[in-house]
Amino acid sequence: MRNNNETLIAVIGATGQQGGAVARALRAGNQFKVRALSRHPDKHRGLADEVVEADLDRPETLLAAFRSAHGVFLVTNFWEEGTDEVTQASAAIHAAKEASVRHFIWSTLPNVEAISAGKFNVPHFTGKARIDPMVAKGGFAHHTFVIAPFYYQNLVGALAPQKQADGPLGWALPLDPDVRCIHMGDIHELGNIVAGAFAHPDQAGNGEYLPLVGDFMSFNKIVATLNRQGHDFSVNQVPKEAFASLFPHAAEVAETFGYFQAHTYLGSDSSDRIALANKIAGRRPTRLSTWARENVPVQPRPLLKDAGAPRTL
Repeated sequence: MRNNNETLIAVIGATGQQGGAVARALRAGNQFKVRALSRHPDKHRGLADEVVEADLDRPETLLAAFRSAHGVFLVTNFWEEGTDEVTQASAAIHAAKEASVRHFIWSTLPNVEAISAGKFNVPHFTGKARIDPMVAKGGFAHHTFVIAPFYYQNLVGALAPQKQADGPLGWALPLDPDVRCIHMGDIHELGNIVAGAFAHPDQAGNGEYLPLVGDFMSFNKIVATLNRQGHDFSVNQVPKEAFASLFPHAAEVAETFGYFQAHTYLGSDSSDRIALANKIAGRRPTRLSTWARENVPVQPRPLLKDAGAPRTL
């Protein structure tokens, strides 16, 4: 593979967290030319070297978007209403093959149904895993699987701490907080693994699975890490049934935590895969403590008032 920025990589999902991280990492390395695919290219002209119109739900747009590309990065969004990940991935794989793409990288997740022998039903994991054989059989010269972790960003986003009945902010989760089971990471660093895989297909282009893991923790350890930085968070275990009705998709989130507790996020001892991913990325991912110092601001605690005169401290 040519080691210059004329080697073109097409990035699907470049306006999202994963695809955006990939586009930034590829451009930062100055080794590849990046073509971002978007349904609304005029809104994202500065996103990459090229921004072209393409839509996974309109397969006819994909062939032109992939033409002349050496590699393709694909991520699909399970949570977007109406998404059929298998249909979308099939269209992307077919178009990439027709465009003579040589290296296809797919962002997947563990097969919960297989790992748990059907005990847990987590479609947003298993659905992605079922696409893996399609990629492997796609006939590409190189293919790679990357695995996104539990995002650190969840702790200030979808799973931000909430006001608890006993006072402090915290989490009420259907999970034993003492069980070390959560493989975590800063999703913005997934791009380092993808860029490394495109740069080193001899080491990471033969069906390797490369997970991004900055830390592996119990939820109690997560809370303790944050509280050492000045927070006052708590975590309590609640019944799965109680949690499942709290918000849209809560039932699947509850099932996901049950899977974590039984099998861990990655579903097995993945130390060799993690080590290879770090080697391919050229760096160890950021630890939670480091990320949190910059991204989880400590809220000032209210001053206690007493009945006496005001004092200057």
